[in-house]
Amino acid sequence: MKKIILTLFVMLFSCLGARADEGMWIPSIIKYTKLNDMQEKGLKLSAEDLYSVNQASLKDAVVRFEGCTAELISDKGLILTNYHCGYDQVQYHSNIDHDYLTNGFAAMSQQEELPSYNASADFLVRMDDVSKAVLKGVTEKMSREQRNKLINKNSDAIVAKTIKGTNYNAKIESLYYNNQYFIFVYESYKDVRLVIAPPSSIGKFGGDTDNWMWPRHVADFTMFRIYANKDNKPAKYSKDNIPLTPKKSLTINTAPLKEGDFTFVYGSPGSTNEYLHSSAVKYIIESGNPNKIALRTTRLDIIDKYQKQDDKVRIQYSAKQANISNSWKRWKGESRGVKKLKAIEKKEALEAKFNEWAKNKPQYENVVADLAKNYKELTDYSLTRSYYYESIQSIEIFNSIRFLLDVNTKNIEAKKDIYDNNKDFFFKDYYEPIDREVAKAMLKAYYEKVPAQFHPKVLTDNIWKLDDFVDQLFDSSIFTSEKEMDKLFDEPSLTIIDLVYNDPIFKVFKEFNTIFKQKVEPKYKSLNLAIQYLYKDYMKGLMTMQKDRTFYPDANRTLRIAYGKIAGFEPSDGVVYNFQTSIEGFMEKENPNIYDYQVDPKMKELYNNKDFGRWAIDGYMPVCFIATNHTTGGNSGSPVLNGNGELIGLNFDRCWESTMSDIIYSDDMCRNIIVNIRFVLFITDKVCGAPYLIDEMNIK
Repeated sequence: MKKIILTLFVMLFSCLGARADEGMWIPSIIKYTKLNDMQEKGLKLSAEDLYSVNQASLKDAVVRFEGCTAELISDKGLILTNYHCGYDQVQYHSNIDHDYLTNGFAAMSQQEELPSYNASADFLVRMDDVSKAVLKGVTEKMSREQRNKLINKNSDAIVAKTIKGTNYNAKIESLYYNNQYFIFVYESYKDVRLVIAPPSSIGKFGGDTDNWMWPRHVADFTMFRIYANKDNKPAKYSKDNIPLTPKKSLTINTAPLKEGDFTFVYGSPGSTNEYLHSSAVKYIIESGNPNKIALRTTRLDIIDKYQKQDDKVRIQYSAKQANISNSWKRWKGESRGVKKLKAIEKKEALEAKFNEWAKNKPQYENVVADLAKNYKELTDYSLTRSYYYESIQSIEIFNSIRFLLDVNTKNIEAKKDIYDNNKDFFFKDYYEPIDREVAKAMLKAYYEKVPAQFHPKVLTDNIWKLDDFVDQLFDSSIFTSEKEMDKLFDEPSLTIIDLVYNDPIFKVFKEFNTIFKQKVEPKYKSLNLAIQYLYKDYMKGLMTMQKDRTFYPDANRTLRIAYGKIAGFEPSDGVVYNFQTSIEGFMEKENPNIYDYQVDPKMKELYNNKDFGRWAIDGYMPVCFIATNHTTGGNSGSPVLNGNGELIGLNFDRCWESTMSDIIYSDDMCRNIIVNIRFVLFITDKVCGAPYLIDEMNIK
């Protein structure tokens, strides 16, 4: 295996320089790529301290959780992640009588901890380069379809062999656009319980207004506990389970921070597109983002209207509203940042340089032009696909019955199980008037923006009376009523199928889905496959052409290391941002008349009495800080560590000026936002009143 890695190192990492703090690096081969640079800038650890399969290392203290990252902070399975990552779980347990969103939640003993709904904490066991095995038998003469089929077959065999006789799960991921393949092996724990969540006026202070923004004042954290069976192995929820004893938990360092301090982030970033062709970036900025922003603006306005009218609806739609608004605001910042950095022009210049280099090189000389051609053909399909997901599937009742689209006598029992497992979760947080109004707006937007060739007949026939048509759908469907749905699944199988297929909402959604599956998705996939193969050559060509650059693979939800330093920045002319904020700024934002800026009474009392316990520094209570680490979605909840690998903060966001970093990175503008670990401990200890949790931790 070492020989394989070293061979690929020559091909992929045979360069000397890198672009400052840009990059999300693979831990298992960090010593070949960035370790020396990290150590020169302040890292005091070895490669084995960061990643090892033979001894406990930092990677064993980091888990994937709820689409985010979390980290072990005690030897009793206690994990720390963001408030917004645990928000769905807090909301799941909240109701009018137990409003944990408003009031917060703190278990005063392990017996009071709340079981999570469908949560999983995934530990990386190991990652290995399996490129040679994945590509076994693959030849240049194969068609794309033949190549993919063989790669998938090889991958399935590798995964099956890897996890045989274990309780592990595994997945093979491609890197550098299918130029390299790694297998990632995980051990997943399903019994994860909510331990502590601050009131939303602390964990979500500033709300959507402050989201993605700096300066920031928020304690964006929650704590959960992982449970295992008596053998410390994964097990379903049981009262007999015991707290996990982890291989590794993080030491917490509360020393004062200063500008220029070395930091690194260890987490599972979701998705980046750093090597996109200029045509793709142009589509994102001119069409993709504006359309999605418009659709989500409409949905958010509708939800906001009803939330203001009813506290029950506010709780029901709090997590949904947060999820919708998060990307909505990010897309705005991304578009602004890409334009400001002239990313399209820079990519066009790189492509021109590539074309010059590629002359008389058959593998590369047509790649840039072919990418442009395929992207042009893809435009209408990308637009329609985006509208299908952002408008049609945003109609909750449509989305809730996707599992029934292929219902038949052979799978009816499985469909019953799916319904039984999800009905409580759906109907608990479903408010039909919101969905009805959203449906009217989304169907209208689809009709107005999507090419006519992708309009289902039912939409064309009823567009002139759309509001009445939607009202009739909702009034006559069984799917909007939990009682009617329960009755449905008590019927004989043939009756169930007949009722489903004749339901008016099902008929409409089925027609949209058929158009999508028959006219949109096949062509989209075909063009996208061609594009991916072109990127394979483009990526390989860039690596060959730019021998003075260290390339990192795009993020794909696998474990990565990003590093940088604590630093303020100047986002625009005359504006200078300090690297940290304090509780003084938190209180300065207080506005009792604005929900997002209402301060928790307990915190206000502590502030007025200057009762910060041992967590302040000579009376100064730090809240958040920023650094130059390259992060993205999925890095939420990631530990931010100092040069000794000690926890100093919790990553939770990027500055709005940084959101273009999924496409293009800037040393001057890109900053990740971190809640200072001191503030986390202060809230846990003094506001939530859970000092026993502090006693579990190893704090310096």
